[in-house]
Amino acid sequence: MSVRLVDLTADDVHRWLGPALDVYVAAMNYPRGTQTHRTPLWRDHMNRPGWQAVGAVETTVSTPVSPAGTFVGDPPTLAGSTTETLIGIAYGYRGAEDQWWNQQLRAGLRQGGYTRTQIDDITRNYFELTELHVHPSMQGTGTGQRMLTRLLADRPEDSVLLSTPEVPGDDNRAWRLYRRLGFGDMLRHFGFTGDPRPFAVLGRRLPMN
Repeated sequence: MSVRLVDLTADDVHRWLGPALDVYVAAMNYPRGTQTHRTPLWRDHMNRPGWQAVGAVETTVSTPVSPAGTFVGDPPTLAGSTTETLIGIAYGYRGAEDQWWNQQLRAGLRQGGYTRTQIDDITRNYFELTELHVHPSMQGTGTGQRMLTRLLADRPEDSVLLSTPEVPGDDNRAWRLYRRLGFGDMLRHFGFTGDPRPFAVLGRRLPMN
């Protein structure tokens, strides 16, 4: 078994979007069927300026069983067949004032006491890390860090921003990853419209060192 990273393109979306949404649902422990509601939104994101996506693909030599989320090729028919399965997804795009997340962020920063100048500086030129998910069976293997590092390696923006649910003591794999890569607090215990959960907004300067 090995895991390699691949650049995902909008032109190839018919191959990877379904498996990527399956990873998203599994990682977030959302109910089956969530994929249907998220598909139009993910497709819309692909049309935004600066959209970029990275996937993690697990390659296995398997017995003739078709795994869930098969990414490349037909289901194996012979013992020892090679299969590739998407087990991770990361994507984002350049932030802009006409985007919902940007508008929520600016409102939160105002509520948090940031000045107009500070808010303009934070939101002027940033990359929004929209999604970063690894299938539960592969979490803790460094796959998330590899995807995020590759995704941000050549971004031209001044900074990267993201939102993540609050957890006690900032103690889960996602939080530990973000802290390890130098993400600091921008907002804490912020409520996005339509979601009852408290969120943190984290950020760091680019480029990644």
